[in-house]
Amino acid sequence: MATIVIGAQWGDEGKGKLVDILCPTVKLCARAQGGNNAGHTIVANGVTYDFHLLPSGLINPECQNVIGSGVVVHVPSFFKELTDLEVKGLKDVRSRIFISDRAHIVFDLHQLVDGLEEVELGGKSIGTTRKGIGPAYSTKASRSGIRICEVFNEGLFNQRLRELAAGFKKRYGDLLQYDVEEEISKFNEYRKELGNYVIDQVPLMKSAQDANLPILIEGANALMLDLDFGTYPYVTSSNTGLGGVFTGLALNPTKVKSIIGVVKAYTTRVGGGPFATEDLGEVGTKLQEIGREWGVTTGRRRRCGWLDLVVVKYSAAINHYTSLNVTKLDILDTFSTIKVATAYLDPTTGEELESFPASLELLANVKVKYEELKGWEKPITGAKSFYDLPKEARAYIEFIEKFIGIKVQYIGTGPGRESMITR
Repeated sequence: MATIVIGAQWGDEGKGKLVDILCPTVKLCARAQGGNNAGHTIVANGVTYDFHLLPSGLINPECQNVIGSGVVVHVPSFFKELTDLEVKGLKDVRSRIFISDRAHIVFDLHQLVDGLEEVELGGKSIGTTRKGIGPAYSTKASRSGIRICEVFNEGLFNQRLRELAAGFKKRYGDLLQYDVEEEISKFNEYRKELGNYVIDQVPLMKSAQDANLPILIEGANALMLDLDFGTYPYVTSSNTGLGGVFTGLALNPTKVKSIIGVVKAYTTRVGGGPFATEDLGEVGTKLQEIGREWGVTTGRRRRCGWLDLVVVKYSAAINHYTSLNVTKLDILDTFSTIKVATAYLDPTTGEELESFPASLELLANVKVKYEELKGWEKPITGAKSFYDLPKEARAYIEFIEKFIGIKVQYIGTGPGRESMITR
């Protein structure tokens, strides 16, 4: 049976830590979408591991790991990440990772194009990681992309990459400084080793599900960055919600045990786009500094603000969470008053909006209705159970549960893997 872990906000909620805690109980950990634009940090046995493309399940020596068909794969980053994990002392990683032969490839070409697209947008740039993810999904959708399985047909692969490069050269001219023959020669090297990891993912997933093996699906990014349901166009280029899990992995929806939405105790986002509860003053700066809010993948500082339950309720309606994991509750330890957004008001009529709006113009101008809760003003990192928390911290969690209508099963109270209360 499968457990699915998905981000409920704009990413960076701390999904990797929950995945790490759940990993010892599973036999298979899988990524369904995204690429190496994701960034999960896991602290285990005093060592910090950064995951971008690889599933965090590699931490568990008993766990097999799959990069699914819906993922886009930058091959040099795949090998570099494996090496980095080995250098940090992880054992036997290369025999426990597989890539779907149907996954699309992110070329260096895509990364160069990503940068050019962002420059073209100027002040309206999306704020992408410039990892080539958007251009790779674009070529996938326009049917000019190249899949992992094609790497092993050298003649066809070389022809298709040259065609892809020629198309982009027509579009960007001399702005595109790219040597297709150089990338082809790199793949002549990668091809030799890549074959050790490539599989047909469909029979693997089917056999694991038929055997009722415990499976963990690690969502990347988060619902508000979803191509269909996020703050488009300030989104990533894949389906980051529940739908992307099924299309990216051939998962049987009748064999899902739980869907856990990961919610940071406040709100952050990276890149452009409206952010209703963003605080550009003292509160936002304090959250950023105490919460160490800068990206694993990019190093960029994250925009910060109070918890937005309009966002969480909207994402719950789409992802159908069976429980929630509230993370980084300890970052609020020093606040005497904590605000929580409970509604958006129409800027013209003052009426409460029914849900999170599609229109970015409306979203940028909504008035936010807040509830104020009393802070606990004491450290909570040592708390082992829900009732070890101060009553104000418990009231904060219970407020979230009541508003969203979903139980908070896990509460993060510090950076270490032991700092998680399970209810």
